[in-house]
Amino acid sequence: MIDEIQKNLLREIADLHGIPTGAYNIRANGDAAGRATTEHIDIVTKTDKAGIDIIIKPGTKNESVHIPVIISESGLSEVVYNDFYIGEGADVTIIAGCGIHNCGVQKSEHDGVHSFFVEKNARVRYVEKHYGEGDGNGKNVMNPTTVVSLAEGAYMEMETTQIKGVDSTVRKTTAKLAAGATLIIKEKIMTHGNQLAETDFTVDLDGEGSGANVISRSVAKEHSRQVFRSNIRGNAKCSGHSECDSIIMDEASVSAIPEITAARVEASLIHEAAIGKIAGEQLTKLMTLGLSEKEAEEQIISGFLK
Repeated sequence: MIDEIQKNLLREIADLHGIPTGAYNIRANGDAAGRATTEHIDIVTKTDKAGIDIIIKPGTKNESVHIPVIISESGLSEVVYNDFYIGEGADVTIIAGCGIHNCGVQKSEHDGVHSFFVEKNARVRYVEKHYGEGDGNGKNVMNPTTVVSLAEGAYMEMETTQIKGVDSTVRKTTAKLAAGATLIIKEKIMTHGNQLAETDFTVDLDGEGSGANVISRSVAKEHSRQVFRSNIRGNAKCSGHSECDSIIMDEASVSAIPEITAARVEASLIHEAAIGKIAGEQLTKLMTLGLSEKEAEEQIISGFLK
């Protein structure tokens, strides 16, 4: 049974205000809290380790699957393996994410390992949000690992968001793209206090005509630390672009380490990185409209991370 704290976590990470339509699997405090399948989407519990297999039949269109994870027990730590099999020609949306409510003194941790096998000409939109809360001294820790395999002509768009309450996260993403495949990654992060956020993206463009675009936007406040790494490797006639833009505030620190590697003369690769504070003229302009300095900062940050 989902309690009020867990319901709030579901609203924060997956915008769920009740039972979702379509296929879903809700994991709460290490156990299954609800599941539904459809004619075209099956969800099977793994027998050798914690996690599930999500099997989407070829040709499935206009369907979604929700797989949120919520933790409200202080001291709970878990590693969960979810494998996604997206059939040829399918076009689906996957809504994931993890929310932790920790009011104790022990660390609560969720490490999710997601592997995607996207078949020929299939399309996937993957949305993942991480959120933490609680008035205890226990840390909220999330370390997601994502492994992507895109077959010929496949398309995947990943949207990852971490805005509040996660004390430490190390995200590792690797992807291999066949001919004509496309990968779009959009990352949004905000850290505060003494939080740490590290992201590491490695993309291999193996097939002719494949392409990748990795975009990260982040805000680091107070004494928090952020590290962004990306490596796009062009192993065929392909195109790749990596972009990291960060706003740094207070006593925070941000490192951006983009890398591009071309193994073929036909590979076209670009990387960009920028770190800076909020421009004084932006603050002044908003303050002349009646906003306080704090309100002006919040509006600028909101627009930047939109």
